[in-house]
Amino acid sequence: MSVWAVANQKGGVGKTTTTVTMAGLLAQRGKSTLMIDLDPHGSLTTYFGYDPDSIETSVYSLFQNEGGVPSDASLCLATQFDNLYLMPASTALATLDRQLGAREGMGLVLARAIQRLADRFEHVFIDCPPVLGVLMVNALAASDRLLIPVQTEFLALKGLERMLRTLGMILRARRRPLSYIIVPTMFDRRTRASLESLKNLREHHPDEIWKSVIPVDTQFREASRLGLPLTQLNAHSRGAIAYATLLDTVLASGNGGGSS
Repeated sequence: MSVWAVANQKGGVGKTTTTVTMAGLLAQRGKSTLMIDLDPHGSLTTYFGYDPDSIETSVYSLFQNEGGVPSDASLCLATQFDNLYLMPASTALATLDRQLGAREGMGLVLARAIQRLADRFEHVFIDCPPVLGVLMVNALAASDRLLIPVQTEFLALKGLERMLRTLGMILRARRRPLSYIIVPTMFDRRTRASLESLKNLREHHPDEIWKSVIPVDTQFREASRLGLPLTQLNAHSRGAIAYATLLDTVLASGNGGGSS
């Protein structure tokens, strides 16, 4: 099993889009793939037609049960797509830091749960919240690969620096490395902001950054409206082709790409 976290300490940079598209691609290739929504806002959950305000079966149950997963893995909901499953979020996740922040062992709840699902899924993608807390710690502790989507604009670069500081703290506590790759997203070559931000990323993170970009593509919005991975809507769109290239690059690297 390969476990991927998709994280950045800034919202709106393409985390959910990256999760849906990458997981959807693997599912289309016949790989049993689970998406886990750890963001209390529940964008990934909403994407697939569930309401995080009212859903009864969610990843929140893992923390209530201290990592116990029902024997029938009932937390993993089937989507309308073959090989693609979702462990949805509940808005109640927002209360976890207050409830569990000081309790011992709460940083490994998700890792233990995923281990119990290892015979069912080949790949797991974790859509992370944009803040450091018990959920982010759980995601990074459970993962062996990390994708950091970074929108090619100035404020997103600040979020990246916060994310890398967080990663440094987590790595000091882990007993194994965590490979990561920085993924430039929402790139628009017509704007100076995108061009300068991409140049900045490549200058400051030459070994960690993916060599290509995810372009601005209005079909991402249409795919979201329809609840489809973009590759299911239009596999030949610019965005779908870019993510397919990213997936092939990361898989070919053997260790997730980037540094550890």
